[in-house]
Amino acid sequence: MSDNTYINTTASDAVKFPSKYYSRQLLESAKTRLVFQEFGQKRSIPRNNGKYVNFRRWNLFDPKAAVSGLVEGVTPAGQTLSQTEVEAEVKQYGAYVEVSDLLDLTAYDAVINDSAELLGEQLGTVVEWVTRDAVSSGSNVQYAGGKSARRELTVSDKLTTDEIRKAVRTLKKNKARPFAENGRQPHFVCICSPEATYDLQNDEMWKNVSAYSNAEAVYSGEIGRLYGVVFVESTEAKVFSQSVSNSVSADTELSASFVLKNEPTEEEEAYLSVPGNTVVIGDATYTLADSNPYDPETRTVHLSGEVSLSADDTVRSDDAGAIPEGEERELDVHATVVFGRDAYGVVDIEGKGGVQLIVKPHGSSGTADPLDQRATVGAKVTAYTASVLNDLWLVRIEHTVS
Repeated sequence: MSDNTYINTTASDAVKFPSKYYSRQLLESAKTRLVFQEFGQKRSIPRNNGKYVNFRRWNLFDPKAAVSGLVEGVTPAGQTLSQTEVEAEVKQYGAYVEVSDLLDLTAYDAVINDSAELLGEQLGTVVEWVTRDAVSSGSNVQYAGGKSARRELTVSDKLTTDEIRKAVRTLKKNKARPFAENGRQPHFVCICSPEATYDLQNDEMWKNVSAYSNAEAVYSGEIGRLYGVVFVESTEAKVFSQSVSNSVSADTELSASFVLKNEPTEEEEAYLSVPGNTVVIGDATYTLADSNPYDPETRTVHLSGEVSLSADDTVRSDDAGAIPEGEERELDVHATVVFGRDAYGVVDIEGKGGVQLIVKPHGSSGTADPLDQRATVGAKVTAYTASVLNDLWLVRIEHTVS
């Protein structure tokens, strides 16, 4: 990353704010989380060119058009080049902390340094989550154990070598392009959680990274390979957990709405606010209303049809796995992604979409801080986005873990 640090200082403050040092501190912290971001097709953002990034790919010609051969002396009709374009809107992300003048008198330099590290970790994780969520939104899904939906996954449906082989078969059939940088043999990449790799590493075919040739380059976070797939571990891999776990506050009789008994969490409110989401009340499944399905002021949930409910009926989302016998919550479902090159795209974090450190020293706020009591350390991702470019080149395996 270039030194994108913006610092307002006076001459006497300059020693306290060595911009390059603090920029490097921020960058090193941010990079600890950038696993998903590493493997995306990267696009830079030209200045003054709007808020959208365009990713393009050429569409393949149909081989059936040429398989019959040429007729002697006859020129066939020409073909037309075409592209598929994926457009994604960039967003800004940022956070800051205040540093008091009293803290400045005791350990100011250490506070700036530590703040930069913490903010870098925070913003790096934000970039990773944005990329991960985009990658995990693809429609090419493989449910472990041959199941047909996430809600059917049980404790037995873990990630296995057979699931990896199925994913590789799918990618090969879809003509996904393998990675082959730095002199490595062509391979697909798998990003998975530590829990997922734990279930794989007992396989006798597993090859740990320690068994590689010393001359072979490896990715940051790479832990091994299997069946032409290189595995990279991320603690931020996507996990689908049950969003709603609540109950009905009072009996209802043929009503399209009911009130939640318990104060909902932010996650519950977010799920219940999406029209068309489904909830399981008691043993039956219902659909949320098409508009304004949740009123946060009254904790009222609106359904698409009238129902009769009893007080204390359980209310849960069905966005995770099956409920084990004797348990009350659905199983967490992990998303392991296996993909080829150019399966998804990201903004180049090394360019103008990078992380910036912004330090405002004491005395820089004018009349807004008349006693020079406050300084701030902030970090901002100027512009970032991620998007799946080719669903056929990315397989999301959904499974449970040990």
